[in-house]
Amino acid sequence: MRVTWVAIRLIGYAAGLALTGAGTLVAQRATQVVSFRVEAIQEVSVEGSPSLTISSAIAGQAPTSVTASGSTWNVSTNLTGAKVTASLESDMPSGVTLSIDLAPPPGATSAGRKPLGAAPVDLVTNVTKLTATHLPLSYRLDATPRAGIVTAGTRVVTFTITGGV
Repeated sequence: MRVTWVAIRLIGYAAGLALTGAGTLVAQRATQVVSFRVEAIQEVSVEGSPSLTISSAIAGQAPTSVTASGSTWNVSTNLTGAKVTASLESDMPSGVTLSIDLAPPPGATSAGRKPLGAAPVDLVTNVTKLTATHLPLSYRLDATPRAGIVTAGTRVVTFTITGGV
């Protein structure tokens, strides 16, 4: 009987320790300060490989203009009131004009078809807090008879997104 009584006392003592220990446990916490920031984002890109060749005219009229469509442009900005401009690295030959027309993303305004040169021209304004992809872009090549024969050439068109707050 004594062994049983000792066993019961030991079990009770162990249970008491467990209960006492559970009551004195303290939860532990840690905190951390996380810094964050979103900077101004303005990105523009173009897709496609336009090629334009003027090869005909109607008698008594200037050479027939040609248009290259199928290219697209993309834009991302987290600013309000940005604009997209374009320019050439050098002017076109005398009597030859390369024009461009960008479809605007939602809420923005297109300036319509604009001739390109070395100076930047505004193409789309009021570009505000958006992402838009595969927006139509088209080029048109015009020539006057005074241009004469123009050997094949290329021009790099530089698109820039600026402004915005």
